[in-house]
Amino acid sequence: MTALHIPATTTPAQAPPPGALREAVIPGHGFYEGRRILRRLPEGRSEQPYEQFGIAPLGATIGAEVTGVDLSRPLTAALREELNRALLEWKVLFFRQQHLTSQAQRDFARNWGELETNPLLDRGDSEDVVRFDKSAATTPTFENIWHTDVTFRERPAMGAVLQLREVPPHGGDTMWADMAAAYDNLSREVRERIDRATAVHDFIPGFRRFYGPERLAPLQQQFPPVEHPVVRTHPETGRRMLFVNSSFTTRITGMERAESDELLRLLCQQAHVPEFQVRFHWRAGDVAFWDNRATQHYAVADYGDARRVAERVAIAGDRPY
Repeated sequence: MTALHIPATTTPAQAPPPGALREAVIPGHGFYEGRRILRRLPEGRSEQPYEQFGIAPLGATIGAEVTGVDLSRPLTAALREELNRALLEWKVLFFRQQHLTSQAQRDFARNWGELETNPLLDRGDSEDVVRFDKSAATTPTFENIWHTDVTFRERPAMGAVLQLREVPPHGGDTMWADMAAAYDNLSREVRERIDRATAVHDFIPGFRRFYGPERLAPLQQQFPPVEHPVVRTHPETGRRMLFVNSSFTTRITGMERAESDELLRLLCQQAHVPEFQVRFHWRAGDVAFWDNRATQHYAVADYGDARRVAERVAIAGDRPY
């Protein structure tokens, strides 16, 4: 099946017309208003068709719906290779009406590596599956904040496969942000400040409101704070990407607290820019597969007392550099 052709977008090497891109009018913001740099592909890579499936883009740089693939069946080498290319190019892929068993969901994810679990979250039917059974009336939510999964680990997850088992009558969407676009649209001054910086990541800010000291203390021994680069290089595409998030990044190494807090606020704001985002409205049985190295995500908790049930499988990753 032939891919929908998307024209190449502006790259840093292609300067926009005078006045099309400029620093924000409020001094010190460090990002641009006006036309954004929306570069979907790595520099030097051109558009290539997909032969194994159809694809429908949902955003300028991030998010595409894949058609013509049954995820319950084993992947051929050619299909796996092409899906991986699509993942690298679109950062999150959506598959409608798959209705996978937990085992089939795990089998699909294993095409990209060993599975891992988040010890802070409830398990599903197996050790490898995390189950989110949410009713706003009874269950606290962890996910309605922009974040990248488990950056408090030395080796954060490479990616994740999420399936909605039960959807609320309204709301419950998930949003993803392209952190390569977020980096591209920072001012040169800010990029120079962060390109060689590192930051501390800690699970405590994201989880302390849910668990008491008796549960947190042993986990602190297991998962002490770690340092990661503020700007990560993608191991497969070579793209530079922002790698800080509001849930787990606590400070930039070597900076005074006030300076670090101000800079982190600016960097985390980049995930909020709509041009860098895609928003997906779920139906029961839909599957999303995202590159956790290149994105942040946000589960919108706007469904009141209704129930929303999802299962997620995570794929082990490498140490950011």
